[in-house]
Amino acid sequence: MTAGAIVAHFDVAQIAIYAFWLFFAGLIFYLRREDHREGYPLVPDYPGQAVMDYPPLPTPKTFLLADGHEILAPRVEAPEIVHGERALPWAGAPFEPVGDPMIQGFGPAAYALRADVPEHAYDDGLPKIVPLRSAGDFFIATEDADPRGFTVFGLDGVPVGTVVDTWIDRSEYIARYLEVELDAAFGARHVLLPMHFAKLRAKQAAVHVNSITGAQFATVPATQNPDVVTSREEDRITAYYAGGLLYATPERRGPLL
Repeated sequence: MTAGAIVAHFDVAQIAIYAFWLFFAGLIFYLRREDHREGYPLVPDYPGQAVMDYPPLPTPKTFLLADGHEILAPRVEAPEIVHGERALPWAGAPFEPVGDPMIQGFGPAAYALRADVPEHAYDDGLPKIVPLRSAGDFFIATEDADPRGFTVFGLDGVPVGTVVDTWIDRSEYIARYLEVELDAAFGARHVLLPMHFAKLRAKQAAVHVNSITGAQFATVPATQNPDVVTSREEDRITAYYAGGLLYATPERRGPLL
């Protein structure tokens, strides 16, 4: 062997490919552990069900959020309560709702359990979704219809109340919700109506909602603060209206054919 020929008896190309395979296998293992940070540990669908949880969960990391809060991932969370029961007695069978699915957050009315705090704007740290009465620098353009004072109707044509304010997104410069003051027959309280479920009729000074009936306005989820909406409240309110697209009337729950 020639002096200095330290790789004379080794296949360098083969060693390189083996090293690459080992590196790539380790990378896959690392990434599969990292994607276990959210949504884990897994919860069985029914008692006694085996749940594959491999690779094992990574060591929890502390993440610093933009608002200053800290959160661990992965973390132990309370088990989710499903307000439904299986239509058939085997795994994989669909669930049927128990109770009012729109109130219980079932099916299309389900919502994410985001933090029960308001989202904040990045520039000033203040809540970004607020009513116009709390946002002095914002106004409705004269080219657009001002919905304040419009009568709100459910999908059955029943008038339920009057729009008293518009909630705007201070970061996106758009209207997010209409604030509706319900008549006494529906609870005489204020509820939020997402803009994408509202059809404005400026000439009739009316707002039509095709997702829920007039009576169902009485159980629209409320906000804790009259001038602030939290992330979880937003999801719950929007999910309530979305759930009405399937559950508002018996006809909607049935098959199309």
